[in-house]
Amino acid sequence: MESFKALAILAARKAGQVLRSRLGRTRRIDYKGAVNLVTEMDFRAERIIVSEIRKCFPEHGFLAEEKAQERTASPYRWIIDPLDGTTNYAHGYPVYAVSIALEKMGQIILGVVFDPSRDELFVAEKGKGARLNGRRIRVSSTPRLSRSLLATGFPYDLRESKINNFDHFRNFALRVHAVRRAGSAALDLCYVAAGRFDGFWEMKLGPWDLAAGGLMVQEAGGKVTDFRGRPLALDGRQVLASNSRVHREMMKILRMGKA
Repeated sequence: MESFKALAILAARKAGQVLRSRLGRTRRIDYKGAVNLVTEMDFRAERIIVSEIRKCFPEHGFLAEEKAQERTASPYRWIIDPLDGTTNYAHGYPVYAVSIALEKMGQIILGVVFDPSRDELFVAEKGKGARLNGRRIRVSSTPRLSRSLLATGFPYDLRESKINNFDHFRNFALRVHAVRRAGSAALDLCYVAAGRFDGFWEMKLGPWDLAAGGLMVQEAGGKVTDFRGRPLALDGRQVLASNSRVHREMMKILRMGKA
């Protein structure tokens, strides 16, 4: 595991440093949908990460947001979001991250999320806890939803679909301390793990959005499920993460919405 962890940290830092050096200087921005952006830096960061991993483990599989998707006979598969928070990055807003997870036979065993802007490195190992820059982190102890600071995001098809999270946002905003919408699911999950947020919910995410951050919350003592409390499926398109104390209350609020 140590060799996997060292490699993931190296790849995340290398990609993150390049992203940081180019922040505010993005030249090419394309659209995958009405509001879903992709920049040349998404592809460049992904190439850096995949190249670093293939040098050491050419037999491993990949699932990455932009292009690298490869199934192999190996029990190991790397799940990569080279630039989580692309819209932020494209506008020069420094809230984005590199997310790398390692899956073994369907189970996430390692998660690394690097925030280049703050030089914050989150690392989680299955059964070994979660750390921020080497220091052990734990979820918050906030006991009630009314005292909670939550985070969320909105799906890219919000202009076309009625299942767009606006109903959930309103329902939570009226019942909690506050709700934040920063634009990086990977960081939102890490912030739940670190006790900065008490809970997070979002819909229509991809496996690369959830894999590393989901493990981070679990290893920090939190709870991660779908909106109905079922075990999180990376392709389940719903995630509810919390300090576990407010989980049941959050599920109750989510049942009030359309989704």
